[in-house]
Amino acid sequence: MAHGHKSDEKVVYVGDSRVKKGKGLQTPPDYTAFPGKSEAFIPNFLLKEWMVGCVVLVGFLVWTMAEGAPLGYPADPTNASFIPMPDWYFLFLYQFLKYPYVSEQYIVLGTVAVPAILFGSLLLAPFLDTGKERRFYRRPIASSLMFLSLIAVVYLTMVSWHHYQGQLEATNTRPESVEREEKAREAAEKGQPAPSVNKGTTEEKKAAIVDPNDPAMAIVKKANCVSCHATDLNGTPPVVPALTGVGDRLTQEQIATTITNGRGGMPSFKGQLSDAEIAQLATWLSKQKAATE
Repeated sequence: MAHGHKSDEKVVYVGDSRVKKGKGLQTPPDYTAFPGKSEAFIPNFLLKEWMVGCVVLVGFLVWTMAEGAPLGYPADPTNASFIPMPDWYFLFLYQFLKYPYVSEQYIVLGTVAVPAILFGSLLLAPFLDTGKERRFYRRPIASSLMFLSLIAVVYLTMVSWHHYQGQLEATNTRPESVEREEKAREAAEKGQPAPSVNKGTTEEKKAAIVDPNDPAMAIVKKANCVSCHATDLNGTPPVVPALTGVGDRLTQEQIATTITNGRGGMPSFKGQLSDAEIAQLATWLSKQKAATE
């Protein structure tokens, strides 16, 4: 290997597995002794690695730009029905952190110990795999780590996406990004400007809760209505309707029937609430009229 810039300096190649080892005392071969079979590590081989790294990085950037992460509405702490979802390239990590042995009481193990082991293995790979072979099937340690990592990332991404789709279907929820995209497309087709990103704050005024100190609020908490309809009971229309103003849309009897039997994505509360509680809740909800503000 050359260390200077002299044209007559002998270039000795080091570490090329394609150069066959002979018997007895070996004199390090120079670079010119193996035309077409060997190359200097610096700059030839290192430059190739950098070029491959640049191609992979640029390809990943183009991919992320082409499949940009959808943006939802601004965060709403009162929206208890929102299903969080990270960008697609973090799905595998998102799914990994769901497992009980890397979360809950093992959160230190999942957030510190496991990443330390993974990054430590990456740092130790050159010391664990000291062979001169370049063929991947003759480098079991490095190749196994690479294939296991790829399989784990693909598997966890697929499981995470399947779980997310199941949550949307179970809760009858449409992602905000889809709703937002459809509204923007409809506005564009009508020649109108795109709707505001501030959902429900400038376009429409939310109704307030009528008689919030009514004892029926205890039944609302017992039935955990806020988990879907939010703490201000304004829901997330059109996916989850608001309970404020429901008295303008339904009669007391219709509200009681809906609570008892459920409707659409709303479950039945028959058996969870007594008849007296359902009647009390329906009476209070029938008072929720926007016109009374």
